[in-house]
This record gives sequence, C-alpha cells and structure tokens, in this order.
Amino acid sequence: MSAKNILLTGRPGVGKTTVVRAVVERLSARVGGFYTEEIREGGRRQGFAIVTTDGRRAVMAHVRLRSPHTVGRYGVSVEAIDAVAVPALRDALQTADVVVVDEIARMELCSPRFAAAVRAVLDSPRPVLGVVQAARLPFLDEVRRRPDVRLVEVTPATRDAAVEVVAREVEALVRRRRDEGSA
Repeated sequence: MSAKNILLTGRPGVGKTTVVRAVVERLSARVGGFYTEEIREGGRRQGFAIVTTDGRRAVMAHVRLRSPHTVGRYGVSVEAIDAVAVPALRDALQTADVVVVDEIARMELCSPRFAAAVRAVLDSPRPVLGVVQAARLPFLDEVRRRPDVRLVEVTPATRDAAVEVVAREVEALVRRRRDEGSA
C-alpha cells in the first residue's frame, strides 16, 4: 500500500501548521478539515482554538478553562472537539479532495470521537494532510506505524522546502485518485 496520508511531525514551534497552511494555499483541490491555532494574550500562549477550513471556530484548550481533561496547564474542552473538529472531519470525507487534520495530539485525543474520526479519515480513500504530535502515546504510535502514512519531519532548516515537496505529493495523490475514479 502506498502512502496516501502525509503527516508532518517535529518539535513544537518549528512551523508544522505553517507548512500545512502553505500547502493548502497551493492546492487546486477542495480541502476540508481543521487547523489548530494558538490563543495568545499579552504575548503569551494561553490556549488553542480549533479553526475549520470553512471558518468555524471554538476554544479547544485554555489555561482558564476548567475541565476534567487537562494537558499540561491547559483545560481541554472535549465538547469543542466533538462539536467542531469531529464534524469537520466527517464533512471532509463527503465533500473534500484532501482532508486536513492539524493536529493529532494529546489534547484532541481527550475525545474518543476524535480518535474514531481520525481512523475514519486515515482509512478513507481521500488523501490526508496533517500533523501528528511526536509524543509517545499508543494511538499516536499506531498512526505513525500505518503503512499508508508518510511522515515528514519538519525542522527550521527543512520547513520552507517541505512546503513545495508536500504540495507536489498531495497534488499527485489527488490526481491519482481522480484518475482511478474515472477509469
């Protein structure tokens, strides 16, 4: 099985989301899914928001969020993940040529529905462009070991080149899927 799921990995802050967004801007394909964005206040990171490719947004985690689910100093809103990220992935399976999953990480995995949605998009025939946290967790290890996943490590030195390489690969995957569908 060839890799139709391209997942970026690397240290926090190296620009994985920046690469994903730059690749999406270069694609001529329909894209669906979500990104995560930092919430900054007074120059400091205070949390993370989920932002869908069609503009829906919710606070996923915040230092002031009280929740039974925490990662580091952040309270995690499983409700936001289930209400925004999970439907964005399900919708992408129906309408998009490429599914964006930024990111598959400890916070998002507080939601069992999110894990199920990630499995569904990775198992689907649609190419996935995403980010997988480098942490060692059973689910993350499972995702990284999949034979249909190509991991691309992003570093400050490789970030700019990764945009062009990954964009070409994703476009080729979309073309191949279209060609197979019309054959």
